[in-house]
Amino acid sequence: MANHIIFTNEAPAPIGPYSQAVLAGNTLYVSGQIALDAETGELINENITEETHAVMKNLEAVLRAADFTFSDIVKCSIFIKNMNEFGTINEAYGQYFKSNPPARETVEVSKLPKNVNVEISCIAVK
Repeated sequence: MANHIIFTNEAPAPIGPYSQAVLAGNTLYVSGQIALDAETGELINENITEETHAVMKNLEAVLRAADFTFSDIVKCSIFIKNMNEFGTINEAYGQYFKSNPPARETVEVSKLPKNVNVEISCIAVK
């Protein structure tokens, strides 16, 4: 089984030696996305709600590039700088999973790339 590297200009280019996603068989592994605007490279972080929606839109772009959707996601990992923002992040995140949300964990970390407040990765299966 050959792995296929997924890349789209609709999501931010990787800022290190990794791929936006890797398709292995029928499983898509999407790298952690942060709230970078794909066109400008600028952070979208006026507030944690806006930042979370920007992260989810970047995830959606990578999923779409591999012909997947949010309904194909089986697992998400959420990394946040402040667990006190969990409720607000959860509210924005939940808007993308109307029914049968995926498994996930949420972990508070001391620092994230580009000093963002939230990063989300996922695994999707068809």
